[in-house]
Amino acid sequence: MAYFTMTKMALKWALKKPVTKQYPFVPRVPMPGARGQLEFTKDNCTYCTVCGKKCPTKAIVVNRQAKKWTLDRLLCISCNACVEICPKDCLQLNGHHGTVVVTKDKEIHG
Repeated sequence: MAYFTMTKMALKWALKKPVTKQYPFVPRVPMPGARGQLEFTKDNCTYCTVCGKKCPTKAIVVNRQAKKWTLDRLLCISCNACVEICPKDCLQLNGHHGTVVVTKDKEIHG
């Protein structure tokens, strides 16, 4: 008797649409309010170093003299602390998650 119950359940699951998305083949749509990836706009930046000081993981390093802004994507946890503290609104988190980072390259702006 249990065999028929199990078979019925297995057939129901096999014919049903999968609950999860088939990620590489179906692109992921960002959810509203998702933090996503950090974006930097250097046009408004005054290189005040406030975002680097506020970053809890030290993923942002700002060199005021050389006017360079460096982001280590492997350290960034998208906590939104730098976005909230930036006086010129140079930083923002978009809802999209970027491509997977497998190298230790740092993004250098400036």
